[in-house]
Amino acid sequence: MAMVLYHNEGQAEATRQSKKAVEECLGKPVSTEIQPLDKFYLAEGYHQKYYLQNVEKLAVEIKAYYPEIEGLVNSTVAARLNGIAGGYGDPALVEKELNRYGLSDRGEKIIQDAVY
Repeated sequence: MAMVLYHNEGQAEATRQSKKAVEECLGKPVSTEIQPLDKFYLAEGYHQKYYLQNVEKLAVEIKAYYPEIEGLVNSTVAARLNGIAGGYGDPALVEKELNRYGLSDRGEKIIQDAVY
């Protein structure tokens, strides 16, 4: 079973409209439930910034910056690096921002290799 959780009525309405459009496109009902999010649970540490943590040489460097999981979870730089490590990096944007990530030369090389 699939489920979409929403925070507010705007999200709920957007989800209902999206579901309706998919049903019209498929010509049949979609069984995805739409429910309010009652409580949010933060995933375990090993799930946080998953792609980034699985680039071993870069993970060592990042963990030195963020020894506590809260720092890693809340870091905008870690979020950007995670996306790049996951294959979602825009080469032009990475080149423009790379020197602002605070990485070593080795870390920068790993990120460049991930985008090209």
